[in-house]
Amino acid sequence: MPLLQVSIVEGRSPELKEQLIRDLTTTVVETLAVKPESVRVLIQELPKTHWGTAGQSMAKRDKDKK
Repeated sequence: MPLLQVSIVEGRSPELKEQLIRDLTTTVVETLAVKPESVRVLIQELPKTHWGTAGQSMAKRDKDKK
């Protein structure tokens, strides 16, 4: 049973997340030759204050861009 865990910054639409789940499942089915029913996809959404790059949070980076 393949289990995929994806961490993304919050803010994407439900439709986009459904597409991500669908596309990841398709890729795993084709690559590993498993049934779609066996594939699990977990999406963890994080606030921008909890995601850091280059020493600062994305929230601070976005604020500094303005």
